[in-house]
Amino acid sequence: MVYRVIILLLLLTSVASGVMAQSSRPSSNRTKSLYTQKRFNANAPRVRGAKAKIVCPIFEHSRYPYQGIGFKLGDPFAITYKFYATKKLAFVLDAGRPASGLYNRYYREKFDKYILTDTFSTAEASITPITHKVKSDIILEAKALFHVDVTKIASGLQMYIGGGWEWKRTRLQYDYTYTTGDFRDVDDFGRFERTRVTMGPQLVMGIEYAYFSIPISAFMELEYFSDVQADPGWTRLEGGVGLRYIF
Repeated sequence: MVYRVIILLLLLTSVASGVMAQSSRPSSNRTKSLYTQKRFNANAPRVRGAKAKIVCPIFEHSRYPYQGIGFKLGDPFAITYKFYATKKLAFVLDAGRPASGLYNRYYREKFDKYILTDTFSTAEASITPITHKVKSDIILEAKALFHVDVTKIASGLQMYIGGGWEWKRTRLQYDYTYTTGDFRDVDDFGRFERTRVTMGPQLVMGIEYAYFSIPISAFMELEYFSDVQADPGWTRLEGGVGLRYIF
């Protein structure tokens, strides 16, 4: 009887030791796993190969100059090229088409300037404009920009101010009716074309953001243009938004 009790106690002790050993292993593993994750930052995303490089390093001081090419939407719609000479200085060339629809009233008011009223056959003759059409419209802009680092507001953000020169060539077509004022009193249809060349200085201010995982820079800018050629003293606000590929 005593031997049976001793054997039973030994069996219970053995089973209890096994259970305790099994329950202690997960705790040890968890501790080791947590330490490993903390030590080697296992939760951080792993980036290997080419992706480990700085993709859009516009704000890396030691890696200037950079170049960017892309598009701009607004006034004008343009292809835009930017040369980042230094962290603070950049040069931009834009070539495209102005937003002609925004100038409808301006072009319509120019009809009286273009029509030759001193060639009327009689004093009673008159001309009534019908409509106008922009047949071609080309714009070129060259700008120098000074960048200001505002990464304290948002990572990858810069502001810039600057100035430049704008040149624009517009081909206009006007349709009208002509009343002779004589006994026939018949309205004749007429059409003529004129080419306007405007140019002048512009002031620029804007913001640029380049904190993406791809080599892209986004920008938004406002321009103030003053004509010194076709209509001296005429001013206008322009601008738009756009993207550039950085290389």
